[in-house]
Amino acid sequence: MTPESACWFTSSYSNNGGDCIEVAVNLAATRGIVPVRDSKVVDGPVVAVPFTAFAAFVAGVRGGTFDAA
Repeated sequence: MTPESACWFTSSYSNNGGDCIEVAVNLAATRGIVPVRDSKVVDGPVVAVPFTAFAAFVAGVRGGTFDAA
């Protein structure tokens, strides 16, 4: 059995300035994690964020929780 591969993508909100992260949400359902990496260092470290934490973060971003005052 071949392990599922991460399908990396950068947010459509990225302005392609190079200071981006990439995520692989395709592993959320099967593994319960969302891998996150630096788009400039694709062979570098990957942080495995629990799906529930990633979903809460995205909800916070959408809800303005992290907007600058």
